[in-house]
Amino acid sequence: MWENSNPKLIKGGIHQDHRGSISFVNDFSLGRIKRFYTLSHPNTSIVRAWQGHKKQTRCFHVTKGVFFVACVKIDDWENPSKSLQAETFILDSKEPSVLFVPKGYANGIKALQNDSILLSFSETAFDDKIEDDEFRYDSNLWVDWKSIN
Repeated sequence: MWENSNPKLIKGGIHQDHRGSISFVNDFSLGRIKRFYTLSHPNTSIVRAWQGHKKQTRCFHVTKGVFFVACVKIDDWENPSKSLQAETFILDSKEPSVLFVPKGYANGIKALQNDSILLSFSETAFDDKIEDDEFRYDSNLWVDWKSIN
């Protein structure tokens, strides 16, 4: 998975019995993960886009609610083309999954339900920041976020 060059949705499942439920993503390995953090969106108007990494992967898992996630393979880190095509995914806490976003991509997210929470996994420790690997782009590029509901 870690050497994959395209975003990949790794599906999981839910098991329920008289004791409650267990949600899982058994095919996701935490082997390279060094830290995680949560992103909470109190409403559906917030757009967090675009942030990218040349050298790092990211993995996303929704713990509450639903998120629209878009990924774009960056062609030129200093001046990316305005016509790049986004790959889009819907991540829903009721359908457990992990979205693997390989290095070389920028991503953007938007909650589709109020109070949604996204867990983001990183393969670098906070103190091990990689030089020249944080890129931010105008949120109006590549996706019409206002049309995403």
